[in-house]
Amino acid sequence: MIYAEAFPNEKLPCFIEGCVHAVSFYDAVAKHFVPDNLKTAVTKHTKDDLVLQSTFSDLEDFYDTIVLPPPARKPKGKPTVENHVRYLETHLIEKLKEKIYTSFEDLNADIKKIVAVLNARPFQNQAFSRQEMFIKYDKPCMKPLPGGEYTTCDYKAVLKVPNNYHIDYDGHYYSVLYTYCGKPAILKATPSEIRICDQYNRLICTHRRSYKDFPLYITTDEHMPPEHLYYQEINSKDGNYYRRWASVFGPSMSELIDRILKSSKHEEQAFNACAGILHRVKAIPKGIAEETARKCIEMNSCRYSTYRQVLKKMECDEHPESSPESLPSHENIRGKDYYK
Repeated sequence: MIYAEAFPNEKLPCFIEGCVHAVSFYDAVAKHFVPDNLKTAVTKHTKDDLVLQSTFSDLEDFYDTIVLPPPARKPKGKPTVENHVRYLETHLIEKLKEKIYTSFEDLNADIKKIVAVLNARPFQNQAFSRQEMFIKYDKPCMKPLPGGEYTTCDYKAVLKVPNNYHIDYDGHYYSVLYTYCGKPAILKATPSEIRICDQYNRLICTHRRSYKDFPLYITTDEHMPPEHLYYQEINSKDGNYYRRWASVFGPSMSELIDRILKSSKHEEQAFNACAGILHRVKAIPKGIAEETARKCIEMNSCRYSTYRQVLKKMECDEHPESSPESLPSHENIRGKDYYK
């Protein structure tokens, strides 16, 4: 079954729009798309290598089909298509020459009517038409349309992902996994979404597109290296966060953390010490952590270094190492006299 539509040129927007309209016309997706080797569909096609244009590759993914262009300058690779082009030159273009068109809307309206007649016309010496054969044989073998309609993106090629693992687009900076630093990437922007792919057009991550003046950096925590994630976690807390955390252990720990926070000119300067103490005692009994805090308060030395030393001493007292001076007597121990 034939589909035809007129466009002002074969540039990328028109070509993609024509493909989308054709798929909607058939109301199903074929297993294979077989385009010509034009630059808007195929970047490189040799006997050893096939590289699709990025937008056309996205269209392939959207419709879950396989793009298989025939070899360059080999029209016999798609004989059915070439035969229908010749057929349209005779039965469509000749009819269009009878009238002058001032807009593509009027032109495509007439094309639609003529093509509908051609599809409903029985084959020569046959009782069935293209449309009947399509509905009976072709469409049952095709896949249903995916939800929504394919839309083109604004593309930006990135030769190297910067060391700060953020890619600039429209005045904002969108993060990518830090392991891609120094590698090529492709950014695709739609009105609502930012997609970032690797050099092989495989999706790495997506972001909701931002139009606000602040923040300029759109960062996902999973994209950050461990050292950046640590400082981001530290800087995102305030003094009350550490006070609430300390209250879990008891009043002595709460007082110790409060004194540490107040001992600095600015609370932010004591965050590392508070985090160090509270992380250190996560794996020990709360009673030991609380007792250690009480001893530090009694010594009037509320510092991370003091807490660490006192805690180490208490752990040694809790689990003293046994080192007997002589071996115990036992029937299985022969002793030195056995060898005389």
